[in-house]
Amino acid sequence: MAAAPTRRSRSAANKYLTLVLAKEHYGIPILKVQEIIGVQEITPVPRMPPEVRGVINLRGKVIPVIDLRLRFGFPAAADTKRTCIIVVQLSPAPGSPADAPPIIMGAVVDQVSEVQDIAPDQIEPAPSFGNTAKDSAAIAGVGKVGKRVVMILNIDQALGREAVVLVTAA
Repeated sequence: MAAAPTRRSRSAANKYLTLVLAKEHYGIPILKVQEIIGVQEITPVPRMPPEVRGVINLRGKVIPVIDLRLRFGFPAAADTKRTCIIVVQLSPAPGSPADAPPIIMGAVVDQVSEVQDIAPDQIEPAPSFGNTAKDSAAIAGVGKVGKRVVMILNIDQALGREAVVLVTAA
């Protein structure tokens, strides 16, 4: 009698929430994702860059919301029934106390796809684009999932902490 196959536990470190922006696929490490919520009323904050949609009240906590489509230079698009906000936890700013809490921010995306296992051997380093180090720092690598390419985001770099500073200083 053959032994029943055992399920191997896969590390959350290899899991990515995949999403779509302007028909392109991106992945965020699942360990950075706090929750996914539908688009709700976003209160604009005056004198912010276009990608800063404003702030929302999430269970009594005010968090800044960035339109990831605009942040990446894609044209603006109207929200649809699939548009949602991914609430993420960013690492505290460098130089913060060791016990500093994560920075909570929201990212508006066109749609969320699924949680995908992408093994380290399926991820290639981010391509070099010359002197655009600041912009290319948002891409941690390029995952190969079947025939599809998934840009793996360094969400801390993609959202940028300056939005938090801008919104809280306004």
